[in-house]
Amino acid sequence: MRKKVVFSVANVERFKTLLYFWSRQFLEVAWLDSNAHKDRYSNFDAILAVDALTVLQTDAQNAFDDLKVFQEGSRDWLFGYLSYDLKNDLENLRSQNPDRLDFPELYFFRPKKLISVKGKQVEFSYLNMVDDEIEKDFKAISEGAFPKPKKQPKTAAHIKLGIFKDDYFSRVRKMLNHIHRGDIYEANFCQECYAENIEIDPWRTYDKLNAISKAPFSCFLRLNDRYLLSASPERYLQLKGDTLISQPIKGTARRSMDPKTDLALKKALAIDAKERAENIMIVDLVRNDLSKSARKGSVVVEELCEVYSFEQVHQMISTIRSRVRKDFASVDIIKDTFPMGSMTGAPKLSAMKIIEELEAFKRGLYSGAVGYFDPSGDFDFNVVIRSILYNETEKYVSFSVGSAITAKASPEKEYEECLLKAKAMREVLEE
Repeated sequence: MRKKVVFSVANVERFKTLLYFWSRQFLEVAWLDSNAHKDRYSNFDAILAVDALTVLQTDAQNAFDDLKVFQEGSRDWLFGYLSYDLKNDLENLRSQNPDRLDFPELYFFRPKKLISVKGKQVEFSYLNMVDDEIEKDFKAISEGAFPKPKKQPKTAAHIKLGIFKDDYFSRVRKMLNHIHRGDIYEANFCQECYAENIEIDPWRTYDKLNAISKAPFSCFLRLNDRYLLSASPERYLQLKGDTLISQPIKGTARRSMDPKTDLALKKALAIDAKERAENIMIVDLVRNDLSKSARKGSVVVEELCEVYSFEQVHQMISTIRSRVRKDFASVDIIKDTFPMGSMTGAPKLSAMKIIEELEAFKRGLYSGAVGYFDPSGDFDFNVVIRSILYNETEKYVSFSVGSAITAKASPEKEYEECLLKAKAMREVLEE
């Protein structure tokens, strides 16, 4: 059981900043921040979960079954992630590419302390074993009266590419051969950027990444010595009651400091035939995924190829909605749609096989999903893109970028799109 206490705060942004840095004392931290985006589906502006009571950590084998048991047995808030490589639990697939990050393939924890922010209201929801600490914690956060961390050493980052430019072009051409043969229509091809023997302050690095990105599905995740610093603009899947929402992104254009040029770039993206084709292919894939759990005739496309503007880029986003049948459990709904279509391709299974063949790294948490289940079984998960992953023990930092390859793709333009998407992560690591 949880005790809930609601407080009002005058300066919400200050409180959020203090709340985030207060979390440094815990080994398990999940911080989700909407950055004040007007998301009509959002349940809160920000939420923090800390201090695990119980944990589920596993590899891909039987991962979804284990998660279902954990989620239905807890019937409480759970925070964590699904790595891309859980595909191997769903299909006869393998992940044999190099992995230097060594994250578990699935990780969820039940937090003792949960604090959510909506408007000027802050709700503390603590398990009974720690509920006597609510007033003390609120006071400490409000006043910033908690130990300030010592300045951590920071190593200058020398970012390396997992594959060089010519190799990238060669691999994309091989993917195009598959498309021209009819093996697939589209696939998301990704490459890793990394730095070795590096020490960063994960909290400060995320703070800088979030400041220049202000993404609607930003996330900071700490699981002991492993960290995710995410500025994701993309929702994977949300269940609220019997309503299921997915919002795939396909289509990217740069921003400009000049308002006229910026508007022209946005309008050009909206009518770009190639970008629209990419988006519509994935919309069809997501509609099919959602139909597996949907009531008959309930799958609808609410938005098709709408262009949204973020700090770094313009993005083309579609919204697909369905109503879920009563006989479907929460984890089964996720299982039927995972991994996100925008990060795989169409047909999904063939695309994943070709991705494994042509990419040079194990995706792991990248292009997976981070989010939560609430006590009723509702959930909300992002897509892990525009994100930095850090293994503190191994002193290894990684971020990955990708783009959709279709029949009309130009390897040179796809490479430029990857550089554009990498800009924010590279900037905060190399400064």
